[in-house]
Amino acid sequence: MFDSMKLAILDDYASIAPTAFSYLSDITTDTFPETLDARTTDGAAALVERLKPYPIISTMRERTIFSRETLSQLPNLKLLLTTGPRNASIDVAACKELGITLCGTGPKPNAVKGYDATNEQTWALILGLAKGVARDDYTVKHEDGWQNGLGMGLAGKTLGLLGLGKLGAQAAFTGKLGFGMNVVAWSASLTQEKADQIAEERGLIKGSFKVMGSKKELFEQADVLSVHYVLSERSRGIVGKEELGAMKKSAIVVNTSRGPLIDEDALVGLLEKGAIRGAALDVFETEPLPKDSPWRRKDWGTNGKSQVLISPHMGYAEEETMRSWYVQQAENVERWMKGEEVKIKIG
Repeated sequence: MFDSMKLAILDDYASIAPTAFSYLSDITTDTFPETLDARTTDGAAALVERLKPYPIISTMRERTIFSRETLSQLPNLKLLLTTGPRNASIDVAACKELGITLCGTGPKPNAVKGYDATNEQTWALILGLAKGVARDDYTVKHEDGWQNGLGMGLAGKTLGLLGLGKLGAQAAFTGKLGFGMNVVAWSASLTQEKADQIAEERGLIKGSFKVMGSKKELFEQADVLSVHYVLSERSRGIVGKEELGAMKKSAIVVNTSRGPLIDEDALVGLLEKGAIRGAALDVFETEPLPKDSPWRRKDWGTNGKSQVLISPHMGYAEEETMRSWYVQQAENVERWMKGEEVKIKIG
């Protein structure tokens, strides 16, 4: 179908994508690991200038934003590859209208049904913050200290889940069975009947997961509040000043879902006052974090401020998954160049 093609690889922070594409002899690849912020005028212009020559672009889910305006200024773009089955940063309708083939990827070959790397990250953060792992590591290594703080026990505490979908349910099972926590949940459409069905699917009795009557009640009851909500225009900022203000002073909030679900200014203000025990975050409003982001400050946990534990959106970024995604992208490029149907076409 084509003789030679140029492929732009975006946002490959771990530099693993080129190996996956290397067997495609008719493809010339260029790698751009630094994400351009297309939400700014200058960033959007720089992104267009960077990508204009490329008929094929490989992007990592929800790193680079492909708006209708950006896509319309890329006349050479014919195949846009994303990782995962969907990407909220891409205007799917615009791709279809502009004749751009958009395709995603499926799970890794050895995926275990009912278990997900994001849930592992959720609990790494919960345990890391509750047990002060990063704080204590720093104390021992850099300050020659020893037991300068106390950990938080989880057994018998209340795990509050904002959302009880696939990942929320996994967090619920882990909290209930792994740590002996009481599990409560809320979402706009969640019923007790649905929560009971989710519990029974894993062999638990009805009532194992209690549905709260309101979002505020969820935040009031939780010792550990974990966010597992789908981001949309309706859910943006679903965790605001009122919800955060309702939390116990001893509670922690965890977000491995999407940054914009939480009002970051409200959360920063709460933590600066030491109004809750702390926050553990894997996702943020702007990613990668700007250099002047308050989350990069080194004084969290001091002078009355709450503890803050952060990770750079690692929920899905585990080795086997990432390598599998790029292998699948390369296979789709090969199929497309042969004029064959791509797999996991989006839109």
